[in-house]
Amino acid sequence: MSSTFGQVFRIHTFGESHGGGVGVVIDGCPPRIPVSLENIQRELDRRRPGQSEIVTPRKEADAAEILSGLDGGLTLGTPISIFVRNTDQRPGAYDEMAAKYRPSHADYTYDAKYGIRAPSGGGRASARETIGRVAAAAVARQVLDTLHPGIEVLAWVKSIQDLNASVDPETITSEVIESNIVRTGDPAMAETMIGRIKQIRADGNSVGGVIECVIRNCPPGLGEPIFDKLEADLAKAMLSIPATKGFEIGSGFAGTLLTGREHNDAFRMEDGKVRTTSNRSGGVQGGISNGENIVFRVAFKPTATIMTSQETVTAAGENTELQGKGRHDACVLPRAVPIVEAMATLVITDHLLRQRSSAH
Repeated sequence: MSSTFGQVFRIHTFGESHGGGVGVVIDGCPPRIPVSLENIQRELDRRRPGQSEIVTPRKEADAAEILSGLDGGLTLGTPISIFVRNTDQRPGAYDEMAAKYRPSHADYTYDAKYGIRAPSGGGRASARETIGRVAAAAVARQVLDTLHPGIEVLAWVKSIQDLNASVDPETITSEVIESNIVRTGDPAMAETMIGRIKQIRADGNSVGGVIECVIRNCPPGLGEPIFDKLEADLAKAMLSIPATKGFEIGSGFAGTLLTGREHNDAFRMEDGKVRTTSNRSGGVQGGISNGENIVFRVAFKPTATIMTSQETVTAAGENTELQGKGRHDACVLPRAVPIVEAMATLVITDHLLRQRSSAH
């Protein structure tokens, strides 16, 4: 199973949803980088369950333990291991799911691939696996702050179903995003989105949407030509997040409606720097960052587990029905915002370190 991500700044996540715990091993982190456990915990608190009335009620403190790689608050250059214990496991809620496949979940495909699976909470297919990613990205964030201060990574809920937020990637702030529990960058839409999620949950159903992200102050020159293009690595990172089904950068699919004359980003010199008059490229051209804001969007499907009866089959190949149980998000997007930020931060950190190593 491929649980490793990155080339220079490499992470390896481990653990199942209802096992003893989950975590990450980080390799390739430069030495003498100040790392604060408080900063790691703050990011984990943003993605943890039970944080508001519109997310899963599972009660987990998600308290991070740093087991290796630091001394006196500084990285040693050796592997950093971070562990979070699971304290509110309820595997009994998944007894029926051990024999029946949840529609649109990973149950059947894991069985098809491995011949065995962890039915409780989906095992590795659970979004609980992303704890390791968020913890690693909190370390990566501190690497960026040390080696290239000023880079910002901000994500927000762009849409819930057909409800669309109006957000300017140039000016959006973390304070605005965190000012509402749905984490939309448009506070005027917050209550409407919250109401939609509550309505869907009351019906025993689920709903999806789109998260938008901006990377500001990214230097030009990041990204490798051909197969390791910056946008390709961002796409891989985002589509590795549970429940994702789509990725687009810059003008995305809407760009297909334009002509080349309309779509091209004209160059100009500004304060001694090459800039563009528009940003339909989304900050990446030829797979390499051009210094403009990197703007992309990620589509999240409705949560697979719903609290109504659905047709399915058993592991023995019999037609049956399954009534959803357990504690699940009716909409994953509010908790997915810090995960999108985390994966973007990991990609930028890895490519920054790759660029620094190639420059020497």
